[in-house]
Amino acid sequence: MNKLFILINILLLFIACDNSNEKKIAERLTLAREALEHNDYSEAKNHIDSIKILYPKAYGAREEGNQIIQQINLKEQEQGLAYLENALTEKQTSFEAIKNKFVWEKNTEYQETGNYFWPTQTVEKNINRSYLRFQVSESGAMSMTSIYCGTNHIHHASVKVMAPDGSFAETPASNDGYETTDLNIKIEKADYPLGKDGNVIGFIYLNQDKNIRLEYQGGRKYVTTMNASDRQAAAELYELSQLLSSMEQIKKK
Repeated sequence: MNKLFILINILLLFIACDNSNEKKIAERLTLAREALEHNDYSEAKNHIDSIKILYPKAYGAREEGNQIIQQINLKEQEQGLAYLENALTEKQTSFEAIKNKFVWEKNTEYQETGNYFWPTQTVEKNINRSYLRFQVSESGAMSMTSIYCGTNHIHHASVKVMAPDGSFAETPASNDGYETTDLNIKIEKADYPLGKDGNVIGFIYLNQDKNIRLEYQGGRKYVTTMNASDRQAAAELYELSQLLSSMEQIKKK
């Protein structure tokens, strides 16, 4: 009789514990749903995680929790997409406001994408001139070309720019250059993509209001000074590059 009494008490205790646990689980699920409704995703996840940790055998509740987590993930994706769409719209608006400042060129015979130039740096305006030319592709990739024109070849492969205070930046040797002759004028060109330019483009951007000395380096040295319009071209196209590149990154996401 005593044993039966003890067993009954133990059974009642288990039942009471189960009822208590079910109540606590139900409360946590309710709190998780309320947090979800208020877009407090971190709080909702905490309640779901606590159910998994404290009540590992509450399979039904854990399944409900997983469904709530799926709803959270969907809402986070929707919010993330909305944020990216807004960011892209803002940047597109900024681009539309400035794109007419640049000249867009594309040779449809051999180019898949076009490039933006500063108006003073188009080829027809700079025949037989030694200078740094800057361009930005439609996807935001920026590059710099060192162009030399003279009576003799200097066989240059890199350039150095120096500010009045002695600070400078220097490109590594270009892997993309060529030399030619046109009507006895020796012409040399070397290309440097942004990021592989020794920070020359960034240096010009930071010192665009200063007189910058330009030094061509190769078999022979040639020195000149960047004019104001070339410095402006570097600065304006650098900012365009940053804008278009950020737009491309958003599109990829």
